[in-house]
Amino acid sequence: MKSNERRIDRRAFLKGAALSGAAAALSPMVIPGSALGLDGAVAPSAKVNMGAIGIGSRGGHDLGIFLSRPDVRFRAICDIRRVRREAVRDQANQTYNDNECAMYKDMEDLLIRDDIDAVLIATGDRWHTMASITAAKFGKDVYCEKPLSLTIQESRALADAVARYGIVYQAGTQRRNIGNFMLAAEIAASGKLGKLTEVHANTLWPATDQDWYPAEPEPDVNEVDWDRWLGPCPWRPYNSKYVAGDWRGKFDFHGGGILEWGSHTVDLCQWAAQKDHTAPVRYEPQFNDDGSIAGHIWAYYDDGLKLVMRSDGWLGLGTCSARYVGEEGWVETGDSGRMAVSNDKLRSELKYFGMPGTDPTTHIAEFIECVKTRRNPAANAAVAAQSHIASHCAYIAWQLQRTIEFDPVKEEFNDADANRMRTRAMRAPYTL
Repeated sequence: MKSNERRIDRRAFLKGAALSGAAAALSPMVIPGSALGLDGAVAPSAKVNMGAIGIGSRGGHDLGIFLSRPDVRFRAICDIRRVRREAVRDQANQTYNDNECAMYKDMEDLLIRDDIDAVLIATGDRWHTMASITAAKFGKDVYCEKPLSLTIQESRALADAVARYGIVYQAGTQRRNIGNFMLAAEIAASGKLGKLTEVHANTLWPATDQDWYPAEPEPDVNEVDWDRWLGPCPWRPYNSKYVAGDWRGKFDFHGGGILEWGSHTVDLCQWAAQKDHTAPVRYEPQFNDDGSIAGHIWAYYDDGLKLVMRSDGWLGLGTCSARYVGEEGWVETGDSGRMAVSNDKLRSELKYFGMPGTDPTTHIAEFIECVKTRRNPAANAAVAAQSHIASHCAYIAWQLQRTIEFDPVKEEFNDADANRMRTRAMRAPYTL
């Protein structure tokens, strides 16, 4: 039995014992309705107790949704920056009108708490895999912002750890719970487009760089723990720009533009094509007329289905667009909630969804429900790992500027250089 289930069972037992004791007592005991979940209130025993690790702008948006839910109690924040710890603590205490939110600099001090059921992880990308695996070892369920990994090896290690420790894991790829993306995937999977021939994922310019900012005096460890901020990444001197968010595009901290959006859009393509269990087997970087590398990658599954990762040529339906093409038509959608199709027959299938693709409200709702029921969520670690692996493979082909083939079962390339790029060295003492 998983640790989460033990806690829930214990709470249920204590609630039942309290009710039995009250009924048997010689003197009546008054129990508030809120403690029993009456009058629309959520009983404390039914609440999911949460903590958070590394809350920035996107994490702050997620946190606001968790705090608004009556079936969630947020109890603790961990962040290597004092100013962020205190801001989240104050936000939680103001929400609950008390002073109970605890602060931690090191995530292990939060994760060891027996009264925490689940954690929101919204650190920079470099920490997503390591923090999620550590949380899984402590028996905590995880909602983790994307991208969930920086390498193929990290993707596999995370999926394996989630399965090994039996936790509920939801990647922050919220478009699997957004209406227009769900409808587009259903249209593709139902055969209404005919046999699928191509799926298109909106990605960004792939490149990262190795540049360092000039060294600045390192702050006090209680203000910003720079060593902990770096985590498993190679050491480099402190500069406040990194901590302020300017780590994107830096190879040591980031997986590039294919992964940045592909963690959403390649994921959508795999979902619509019913390829959640696998990845393409061939990756072909595209070139401009002058011979320079383009930003597009074409990939092919073992059945011939083509995955196109591209940044341009979209219809303007919003960021993170996806298009599914079949022998009898196509459908395209994006973060605006609007959809476009190739013919009048398909147009009758369409609906307008007001929720933008960037809104994680329904995705978080599914996560909380899965924490309670132990059901596997839509963006679970197994399916998220596969779409991340496909994105990593595409970026490796782009960096090498040549076509490579990949075995999605062995997770090996036919190319020695590509195989070396499946993983990155981790700074001691960090290890998967």
